[in-house]
Amino acid sequence: MSQTKIPLLVVCGPTASGKTGFSLQLAEHFPLEIISADSRQVYRQMDVGTAKATAEEQALVPHYLIDVIDPDEEFSVAQFVDLARPLIEQIHQRGKVPCIVGGTGLYIRALLGGLADTPTGDQELRDRLHRQEDEQPGSLHAELTKIDPVAAERIHPNNIVRTVRALEVYHVSGRTLTELQDEHRFADQPYRVMQFAPQQERAELYQRIDLRAKLMLDAGLVAETRAIIERYSAQLKALQTLGYREVVRYLDVPGSEELMLEEIRTSTRQYAKRQLTWFRKESQIIWVDSLTESGRVLRSIEDFISQQRSGYA
Repeated sequence: MSQTKIPLLVVCGPTASGKTGFSLQLAEHFPLEIISADSRQVYRQMDVGTAKATAEEQALVPHYLIDVIDPDEEFSVAQFVDLARPLIEQIHQRGKVPCIVGGTGLYIRALLGGLADTPTGDQELRDRLHRQEDEQPGSLHAELTKIDPVAAERIHPNNIVRTVRALEVYHVSGRTLTELQDEHRFADQPYRVMQFAPQQERAELYQRIDLRAKLMLDAGLVAETRAIIERYSAQLKALQTLGYREVVRYLDVPGSEELMLEEIRTSTRQYAKRQLTWFRKESQIIWVDSLTESGRVLRSIEDFISQQRSGYA
């Protein structure tokens, strides 16, 4: 049964962490098609403030679930799942690799059917395990076979990233990944999933947020917001979201540009902090430095995709 599951990549994480850039990097090596998991990028006319992939980026790699509805329409997590599932199937049928990219954790959790409550990562432990594998190739999978044979059978011996994660869960929590997954009925999940999140130091993430806020205002966020208000209303639910609500608040206040910018930065940092808290609790996410760990990540994805042909699940 597991052999029939569709391999699904997920690139998630907080706002401004580099998800789009990371996914486009992966698309240079694998035949990806991207499905956006962003609760605001579904809106047409809301381009600047939602940091959608540019027209050039969308021309490089097919993107879906961007510009789905108008700003005065409602969109729910159930609608996201209903639209995403057939897209995943269609992408797979075309021989491509479906890749979910976004920061709306609830959308991703609902799509994947729920995630086990496993511990957050331990970077020191992870580094030690990787050093062990470098010195003694194959030793980690052998260790996993003794600790959690079910997970060891499910994870390809060459997939070091997933092997390390399974061992990390055991050493931190004292329970096997299989035990935790069984409690949350992972067997019902329709996909074989590999999740990544670009890792940024908090200070660096905040710098990226500050820069993005400035670039959004320079790119016309105020004009975009004004156009939506003129066409619809300032009371739109879609405008009560990050970036837009601050513009609405100060839209007609003379000399308020700096205050507007600072409030967008502050609100975005707070939002990113909440996203980090959410994603740090998710069991299957592998946090990676897209530069220093690129080779390891690419090899892991290659092994993950090839499992469909070799019979591993």
